[in-house]
Amino acid sequence: MHDVNITQTHNVSFIRQHNARRIVQDTREEPKPPTPPGRLPRITKLMALAIRFEHLLAKGAVRNQAELADLGHVTRTRITQIMNLLHLAPKIQEEILNLPRTLKGRDPITERHLRDIVTEADWEKQRARWQPLRKTAATVF
Repeated sequence: MHDVNITQTHNVSFIRQHNARRIVQDTREEPKPPTPPGRLPRITKLMALAIRFEHLLAKGAVRNQAELADLGHVTRTRITQIMNLLHLAPKIQEEILNLPRTLKGRDPITERHLRDIVTEADWEKQRARWQPLRKTAATVF
């Protein structure tokens, strides 16, 4: 039999959690995928935020929208505007979440553009009102 000594070396650091327990974190740097050019449109971020807020409310992490406003340091009105995006037809929500990145200049679709569409209760009418806005935005992207 051969005696083989194999040594592995890892850089580790200890992280103290909120409950004072320490955990070991491997600090090996893994290559990060390249970031695509441009930036996510703000309406995409707001749509994702509205979905996240809905989950926080559903699981009871926050009591109500007023608490969300306090935690986010924004007005209750702004929280309502963001949460109203959830009234959009699911297909429109999906399209908003998948909008192409903005390469330069202003975002072609803003939350303000969607306020009138959100007030429409019929999803078919919403989609009809969304199409011209989406086509206008498609020429900019």
